[in-house]
Amino acid sequence: MSVLVNKDSKIIVQGFTGSEGTFHAEQMIDYGTNVVGGVTPGKGGQKHLGKPVFNTVQDAVSETGADTSIIFVPPAFAADAIMEAAHAGIKVIITITEGIPVADMIKAHSYVKDRGSRLIGPNCPGVITPGEAKVGIMPGFVFEKGGVGIVSKSGTLTYEAADQVVRQGLGITTAIGIGGDPIIGTTTREALELLVTDPETECVVMIGEIGGQLEAEAARWYKESGSKKPVVGFIAGETAPAGRTMGHAGAIVGGSDDTAQAKKRIMRECGIHVVDSPAKIGEKVSEVLA
Repeated sequence: MSVLVNKDSKIIVQGFTGSEGTFHAEQMIDYGTNVVGGVTPGKGGQKHLGKPVFNTVQDAVSETGADTSIIFVPPAFAADAIMEAAHAGIKVIITITEGIPVADMIKAHSYVKDRGSRLIGPNCPGVITPGEAKVGIMPGFVFEKGGVGIVSKSGTLTYEAADQVVRQGLGITTAIGIGGDPIIGTTTREALELLVTDPETECVVMIGEIGGQLEAEAARWYKESGSKKPVVGFIAGETAPAGRTMGHAGAIVGGSDDTAQAKKRIMRECGIHVVDSPAKIGEKVSEVLA
């Protein structure tokens, strides 16, 4: 089983004919992902990478039955692209774009929620269910199928964790890159819940970073859920100075509970197996599953 995307997902690419959309759509198709078309306003009726191009998401949904979208639209127009997808009935909207204005995302976040769609990102690497669907920019060859779910704010640490898990002779059910912006569609807690309640996921790796309360909220949910499914956690940014943004726009320590030390303490108190180095993720997963 999997969460969010699988071999039956029908995926469209918004920003299909642009350089980023073209490059990553080609990688997704090569991986075996069921890309059914794409959207570029003004280019409807053309073919690109052997797939049909549509002027609007509504046209794409009507013609292909698409249920999932991945967005490579420039920041100034990306929030509109998100809302267009939700309006057209797309159920899973994965937004790769970085740098979307916060005011735009507040509006888009509310719009998507009101229509019952699920937004992943923005500023994320996407979602992958190994061997079935790669809807994002992650290196597919790193991921092998197995029983470990991954939820991560960091793109590169998603790949690193997957590589370590695979090297331990294990594999991945679904990896979800939730993104590191201040306003994202799916929180750490929501992604963790998807994986904890997935019957084929035996263990979850939860990778967070300084800033905000997402990891603490996820840890408290995990404790309250009473789940016996092991969760291995890591928080990036332990050496970051207070008050300085580190990498992601949302990675800034605003208070005492935003630090890596505080987050790790809360996670441990809630029963999560916390590692202090990302190099230990794979070993800890193997240990808790032994």
